[in-house]
Amino acid sequence: MSTVHCLEQRRDDLARTRTDSRPAEPLADGEVRLRVERFALTANNVTYGVIGDLLGYWNFFPAEEEGWGRIPAMGWAELVESAHPEIETGGRYYGWYPMATECTVAATPTGSGIRDESAHREGQAPVYRSFAATDLDPLYAAGADAEDRHALLRGLFATAFVADEYFAERDYLGAGTVVVLSASSKTAIGFAQRAAARGLERVVGLTSAANAAFVESLGYYDEVLAYDQIDRIPDGADAVSVDLAGNGPLLELVHRRLGERLKHSMVIGMSHHDAPRGGVSAGPEPALFFAPAEIQKRAEEWGAERYGELLASALGEFVAGSRGWLAIERCHGPDAAARAYRDLFAGSIPPSKGLIVSLHES
Repeated sequence: MSTVHCLEQRRDDLARTRTDSRPAEPLADGEVRLRVERFALTANNVTYGVIGDLLGYWNFFPAEEEGWGRIPAMGWAELVESAHPEIETGGRYYGWYPMATECTVAATPTGSGIRDESAHREGQAPVYRSFAATDLDPLYAAGADAEDRHALLRGLFATAFVADEYFAERDYLGAGTVVVLSASSKTAIGFAQRAAARGLERVVGLTSAANAAFVESLGYYDEVLAYDQIDRIPDGADAVSVDLAGNGPLLELVHRRLGERLKHSMVIGMSHHDAPRGGVSAGPEPALFFAPAEIQKRAEEWGAERYGELLASALGEFVAGSRGWLAIERCHGPDAAARAYRDLFAGSIPPSKGLIVSLHES
């Protein structure tokens, strides 16, 4: 049997990693084995670790040893072995995988690919348990560059897409301004693109001084402010905020600046994973936006086919545009994967770079 290599993180110290290596187990009836070709590393992966206990991300692919975990990542895999009579080998699938060389799931076939029916995944959102077959996937775009960009952007853009739709069906609560924290993050960029297309009076991006020029170059934000310029958020207009940073003191400054003019405070991500959390003293209570539930709601309301068509069109435009601002960097092997993860965790990866990782040596 082959040896399975898996990059793991210490759950109480996410900066610590190790490669767990052990022989592959024979498949049980109904199981399939997927060879994980490659996956994307983004700030979202760190967020999954930070809130892994709260939202169950550690339960996607449980580690063998207490105290260690396997943060999920979005990528591509080939189905190389099957013990399910209705599932053939050879297909390629997009979905959530461990940062590993392979993955075994208790599978059932679906109209779009397969679904993981493992007992420990029963309570998870359907979007997290699904693996989309390339020949059945309406969002699939062929070619290595397109696949890499989908691994990096597709899941994050889907979050941005439904977040914008959440506001749009409420007419942005009458607000003419949207303030986006951590404006250089990929989800924030996707959201800003959608919000800009709505014709809002002003899309304001908050970012670090080091990333301000990059964020301005995107063309999606009407105004870009560094975090020490929050007091320059425009006066007068009602606003909503979208927080991808998870930085309590920064969000408090936004709330204090806007006060009663802030009509909704949406919290999505935690790109500032080491920042303190905290409450707010003005404006509405921040509300966590859980994208999988919103995606399921849209698919039910619009119909899965219509939802897929709308998302595919918007995603295609976003991915095409990303070629002007996002360069792909690939690395191979457990050691390189560990270094890439640690660089990401340390915040040393610029927003203009997308990391595609494989634990295979070539």
